[in-house]
Amino acid sequence: MLFYYLAPLADQFSPMNLFRYITFRAGGAFMTALLLSFLIGGRLIAWLRSRQGKGQPIREDGPEGHLLTKKGTPTMGGFLILIALTVATLLWADLGNRYIWVVLLVTLGFGAIGFLDDFLKVTKRNTKGLPGWLKLVASVAIAVLAVAVVAEGSPAPLRYQLALPFLKNVLVPLSLVGFFIFAVLVIVGASNAVNLTDGLDGLAIVPVIIATGVFGIISYFVGHSVYTNYLQLHGIPGSGELAVICAALIGGGLGFLWFNAPPAMVFMGDTGSLAMGGALGAIAVIIKHEIVLAIVGGLFVLETVSVIVQVVSFKLTGRRVFRMAPLHHHFEKKGWAEPTIVIRFWIIATILAMAGLASLKLR
Repeated sequence: MLFYYLAPLADQFSPMNLFRYITFRAGGAFMTALLLSFLIGGRLIAWLRSRQGKGQPIREDGPEGHLLTKKGTPTMGGFLILIALTVATLLWADLGNRYIWVVLLVTLGFGAIGFLDDFLKVTKRNTKGLPGWLKLVASVAIAVLAVAVVAEGSPAPLRYQLALPFLKNVLVPLSLVGFFIFAVLVIVGASNAVNLTDGLDGLAIVPVIIATGVFGIISYFVGHSVYTNYLQLHGIPGSGELAVICAALIGGGLGFLWFNAPPAMVFMGDTGSLAMGGALGAIAVIIKHEIVLAIVGGLFVLETVSVIVQVVSFKLTGRRVFRMAPLHHHFEKKGWAEPTIVIRFWIIATILAMAGLASLKLR
């Protein structure tokens, strides 16, 4: 909005030229989302607590300590991130950019699915929520729509291609159907992977912030012809604007972390985790860095794989590989303190993010 109204004034008033720069508007989006989170966070949590009564239902088959330490904590805290992200993006981003609307569509659409799931859990006082098949169908429908818009706007030589990290000028051709299936899997898979990771105070949001920071940098480079030529990247015109929405997500995420730090005053819930993962997946598809997402978000991949391995092993052999899945619960069962698990997982997420970022130069 500010870009639309203020950037054209640069010819008459030179300071308005700042609004033409993505980096300036990204900084504005970050600060707006962060400050808005601080301003409304306490009131939103108080409202959620008044509406939810006993808070989020805790799984009785989960780690024993959760029934004591997490009982009564309200959920749907992802609302805080979504509000801050949306306001900051609408205020600072170029709203004529189709990629901004694609990421907002996925983020808010998946957030709506998560909200319905959380709402049913709270009102029915159980941990089931929406039927799994319904969540999947709704998620796939949103992802298909997003991928269709992305494909239509992508440069023709890259439209149905898969770029490989660490290799320059290498593209793997995919058919129309193959590309849609792959891209939808990335978006829906990333959404559910973050959802599985969200099980301890602060565990999911910090890796999301780290991954978003990396993809904000990559988006800016991929959308800038100077950097694409220097780093030998596959350029996507207009994708640099995604740095603004990434900055807004980081600001909103940090504001949420203020209230989600142990002991958490509020949980993200599916409202936040499905939305944040979907946003990362959509950005990765737009900038042709889907495989890099698997590296940068390697922690989410590990958590997802641990669940798959646990289920497959139990169904085939009757034995469990882990004491409990996802992986963070395994370490809880081994006696690790919650802050120890969370901080060590943050460290792993940072290392993986640096490895993914290195793919820009190591080609």
